[in-house]
Amino acid sequence: MRLLGYTRVSTQAQDPTLQIDALVGAGVQRRDIFSDVTSGAKNARERPQMKKLLDYAQAGDTVVVWRIDRLGRSLIDVLNTVNELRGHGVEVRSLSDGIDPTTSSGRMMLGMLATLAEYERELITERVNAGIQAAKAQGTRFGRPPVNPDTIARKLAIAADERKKGRTAAQAAAAVGWSRASLYRHQQEAASQVATPEPATDPTGLT
Repeated sequence: MRLLGYTRVSTQAQDPTLQIDALVGAGVQRRDIFSDVTSGAKNARERPQMKKLLDYAQAGDTVVVWRIDRLGRSLIDVLNTVNELRGHGVEVRSLSDGIDPTTSSGRMMLGMLATLAEYERELITERVNAGIQAAKAQGTRFGRPPVNPDTIARKLAIAADERKKGRTAAQAAAAVGWSRASLYRHQQEAASQVATPEPATDPTGLT
């Protein structure tokens, strides 16, 4: 079993020595410590040294961190990182948080982490939904903006002309900036909007 370390600081001005010394004191070799200097706004997979660590770690290894928040930008990101490692048979130990999968209390802490991450997901969803409802109440419209019918008609005419020249449907659609599926959809909508002609009336009024 290998002990692999990971440290993260946000700027070059910050000193990772405290984290490194703690990891070395826990038995991690300095050559096995991966260190990032990057903003906490980046997800774990976006950090170069974390990516190397995730690709390097093997089943049976243990990743040791000074504090669990070094593994991600949020509880959800931390849990995703932990789950990715554990999914490959790699355990995680956090020195300051008492998270150690070899102990019952450490396993309990991992369970609490998962619960808190799920709570964070629910809070984010609630905030997003509340924001959408508030925006709708103020008249904000969601979805694709309406397109001028005259613009659609012109594009349909151009596409039809392209088809007469022997172009494929995909080529005709591309000529007006649409996909083939969009071209078919607009053609169907246009066809459905064609009004059924009313019966002709007799000008003599005899019918």
